[in-house]
Amino acid sequence: MPTRTFIDTNVLVYAKAADAPAKKQVALALRTQHYLDTTGVLSTQVLQEYCNVAVKKLKLPIQHIRAQLELCEQFEVIQVTPTIIRCGLDLHQTRSIAFYDAVILASAHIAGCATVLSEGMHAGEVVGGVRIVNPFAV
Repeated sequence: MPTRTFIDTNVLVYAKAADAPAKKQVALALRTQHYLDTTGVLSTQVLQEYCNVAVKKLKLPIQHIRAQLELCEQFEVIQVTPTIIRCGLDLHQTRSIAFYDAVILASAHIAGCATVLSEGMHAGEVVGGVRIVNPFAV
């Protein structure tokens, strides 16, 4: 059985980024792979962050963002709960991880993911049994 992988916001954003074609190609391939393998996991936090970037930075039409959300709903989506937030606070305090990154890692851990795909965290580090992988590293 393939291992579950948590997909961070930047993978979703790069899948739509016209200004970074190499990263876009990687992001699209990862999104497709984890969709087909049914191994991709997202959280409500990731979806909110994606929508914020899509509106403010990418300036995508709302209808397009809604369509992307429908696509994302095909993945397992973890609800960020008070328990996950508490775990994130603990990671933030004990590991000096930025709070929102800590919530992502807590979500991945609770979802049983082996890895988190993220450009913005410390690649190679293992936190709570979850390995951080930067899929865009050359």
